[in-house]
Amino acid sequence: MGSFEIESSDHAATTTNPEDHQAIDEDEQSPVEEVRLTVSNTDDPTLPVWTFRMWSLGLISCALLSFLNTFFAYRTEPLIISMISVQVATLPVGRFMARVLPERKFRIGSREYSVNPGPFNMKEHVLISIFANAGAGFGGGTAYAVGIVNIVKAFYHRKISFLAGWILVITTQVLGYGWAGILRKYVVDPALMWWPSSLVQVSLFRALHEKDKSRMSRGKFFVIALACSFSWYLFPGYLFPTLSNISWVCWAFPNSVTAQQIGSGMKGLGIGSLTLDWSVVASYLASPLITPFFAIVNVFVGYMIVLYLVIPVSYWGLNLYQARNFPIFSSHLFNAQGQLYNVTAIVNDNFEIDMPAYEKQGRINLSVFFALTYGIGFAAVVATLSHVALFNGREIYDQFRESYKGKKMDIHTKLMKKYEDIPNWWFYLMLVISFALSLALCIFMKDQVQMPWWGLVFAAGLALLFTLPISIITATTNQTPGLNVITEYIMGVILPGRPIANVCFKTYGYISMSQAVSFLNDFKLGHYMKIPPRSMFIVQCAGTIIAGTINMVTAWWLLTSIEYICQDNLLPPNSPWTCPGDRVFFDASVIWGLVSPKRIFGSRGNYSALNWFFLGGALGPVLVWGLHKAFPKQKWITMINLPVLLGATAAMPPATTLNFNSWIFVGTIFNFFVFRYRKGWWQRYNYVLSAALDAGLAFMGVLLYFCLSMENVSLDWWGADGEHCGLASCPTAQGIAVDGCPVK
Repeated sequence: MGSFEIESSDHAATTTNPEDHQAIDEDEQSPVEEVRLTVSNTDDPTLPVWTFRMWSLGLISCALLSFLNTFFAYRTEPLIISMISVQVATLPVGRFMARVLPERKFRIGSREYSVNPGPFNMKEHVLISIFANAGAGFGGGTAYAVGIVNIVKAFYHRKISFLAGWILVITTQVLGYGWAGILRKYVVDPALMWWPSSLVQVSLFRALHEKDKSRMSRGKFFVIALACSFSWYLFPGYLFPTLSNISWVCWAFPNSVTAQQIGSGMKGLGIGSLTLDWSVVASYLASPLITPFFAIVNVFVGYMIVLYLVIPVSYWGLNLYQARNFPIFSSHLFNAQGQLYNVTAIVNDNFEIDMPAYEKQGRINLSVFFALTYGIGFAAVVATLSHVALFNGREIYDQFRESYKGKKMDIHTKLMKKYEDIPNWWFYLMLVISFALSLALCIFMKDQVQMPWWGLVFAAGLALLFTLPISIITATTNQTPGLNVITEYIMGVILPGRPIANVCFKTYGYISMSQAVSFLNDFKLGHYMKIPPRSMFIVQCAGTIIAGTINMVTAWWLLTSIEYICQDNLLPPNSPWTCPGDRVFFDASVIWGLVSPKRIFGSRGNYSALNWFFLGGALGPVLVWGLHKAFPKQKWITMINLPVLLGATAAMPPATTLNFNSWIFVGTIFNFFVFRYRKGWWQRYNYVLSAALDAGLAFMGVLLYFCLSMENVSLDWWGADGEHCGLASCPTAQGIAVDGCPVK
């Protein structure tokens, strides 16, 4: 493989290098202090990046992350292996390859190439990580559209072809790239569009490439921690699964429904519950070791208010929406008698709602927690826009105006001008191809996806309309409003009764916009690290297509090889294949698509009052802003961030109280106590430990599946029966009879 050239050298990118602080014109300094303190002002354009090492490690990392994240997404405690794990793990491998690969050069045409063009450099490392990150999908997990295939096959028990699923996955992942590339000049090149999350990656890359001559190097620490994580997961992963969810209150009160509702970490409030399983700690919320402490505090406050104030009062105090007829914490759908709602009975042969069957079975009911989660979600979406407009609106407007005028070309943009830019026709071609494939899917396979062609056009237009403003918000505030609730609500009103059309519209509208923002975020990282734009484009596109294909192949294999996958009422006891994320996705398709918002949140449903949360979300930041203006000296008022507080429990369900309790606890230990009192250790090993825990668990999890689960080899004893809180999912109202629950 040859050498595209770019980036600042390993030693030039460390914080101790005096060249970082070389004299440059004041006008070229970044106007953002955080950028000035974090990003190197130098570049070495002779460094090779288009190397054999980059391609081989990038492809392997992308494939491995795509497979593992999809594989673990179906499990009760899904593991998300992040870009940071790849950053840490590929560094020693890259350096090892630089030592052992032959240095002999060879010619292809007029150009000279080498398998080993010299030391493993930071630019190769950045491209490998971005390659792999394409395999992590939106939010660091797997391609969002895989969820559509899952609910069609595992929940609705209908047919969808592999080809239709593959086109759906690839097009929803790639469609937004087309218009994102054209918007780069507005949100990547300008110095004031600084994308705060990219600075975390810049800082880590620079730290990893510092010279490390200590006795316990990061590489050695990584191997030791990985071996420990790998070995330990044998216990919660197979020998002693109860270690994953220790809910001792349930053990103390084996016959009390209320006590188990309070003590269960999986189906209740999780008081006193704990875990010794890293997959429980890191699932849903990602690793707490890489989350800043101020963010953990914000999540903690919002979580405490919702879980330990709002929910108990609503359930035991107010009996809101007949809450005691149902479990306190559940993502399932119920009828008025507290039984699981028979969704398949209200779906006709055309995969649409069967109104006579629906009228016979009655309205859909939700657990009080699930219902309030939707209301809080409504408020959070609007509050984000309202908060940003009030607290950051002038700043964003000024920054965008200056960016549009093109007057703020800092040193980083100036250095990037050395490299050949990406022609706009590349983006136009990608947009045309992905849109044409999507259109073909809607026209020729409409019986499988239900969405009409005009739905695709509407979804793409909605995504395109929101990409620029949301990119600007993300680039300046690090907050990214989502379109998921808005898109499913709109389609549910326009085209009720078609569940798959609804989730397809949501995916094309929401995810194509999110992928566009992610694409731009990666480009800003490449901008800071001085990666050639064309190299970035090719790596991102290749990684996305490879990752989407592996996502789909892995999903298809699991869906066709594991009996009763995702059907928790039919799976063997303590089976890990419960698909909690897809359960919520399925319920959303029923609520917004099959039954429609009018029959859930409208006058024909039980939850019309939740629409007031939209107004509350809009007015809440106005109140905070008014208090700030009235009492400008009270700095604590500006720390009230309603979007963060309201969005704290956005992952619930499928996340549980056990996930949140353990995540907050571990995050506080490492990012407050260790960071404050052992800062040197934290700086050297914190991210490395996070990556090692993820990697060790992932390898043992896959090994256990192939060696034991596929052969149906399991253990039958008390420690293999979960958390022993069977009564936590029972209702508490008088006269409600549910199998396995005591009748009052």
